[in-house]
Amino acid sequence: MPSVRRFLAGTPFFGGLSDPALDLLKARLVVHELAAGSYAFRAGDTGASMYIIEHGEVVLCQQGDSGMQVRLRRLGPGDFFGETTLIEMQPRPYDAYVDSPARLLELDNRALYELYKTDILAYVMVLQNVNRELCRRLRRTDLRLTEFADEARDDATQVRMLVARPAGEPKR
Repeated sequence: MPSVRRFLAGTPFFGGLSDPALDLLKARLVVHELAAGSYAFRAGDTGASMYIIEHGEVVLCQQGDSGMQVRLRRLGPGDFFGETTLIEMQPRPYDAYVDSPARLLELDNRALYELYKTDILAYVMVLQNVNRELCRRLRRTDLRLTEFADEARDDATQVRMLVARPAGEPKR
């Protein structure tokens, strides 16, 4: 099995960091071995950390108004999740369900603050990496929303009305 440092360097979150910065973060990781069927966290939980999947699969789901669980995303080795609580300091917005036995590496906001104090350039790189991944996710979400609205072919949907409104026509 590759070293944790090498594994971290290959993830989108830590790509481009120096060995000393990786070592600092690696020393502050908390390892969680979770069984299939368990949760890394539930929607509404307080959070001040994010997770990197070393192995296994995690499904992010959110309950809709109908009560149905909606699968947002399936994640695997090298993916990270939970980072939004490091940015917005709000309760967890979704459930993180462990679909197959997983080894998760948890990094909390104190470790990132330590990186900030000791290596500001590495800290900025981590923030850029998070921003890149959030932009990728937003683009995928936009694409999925567009595909959904297009497949629905329902002129009554708000999405459809906004897209279909001729230029210059006032909003209703």
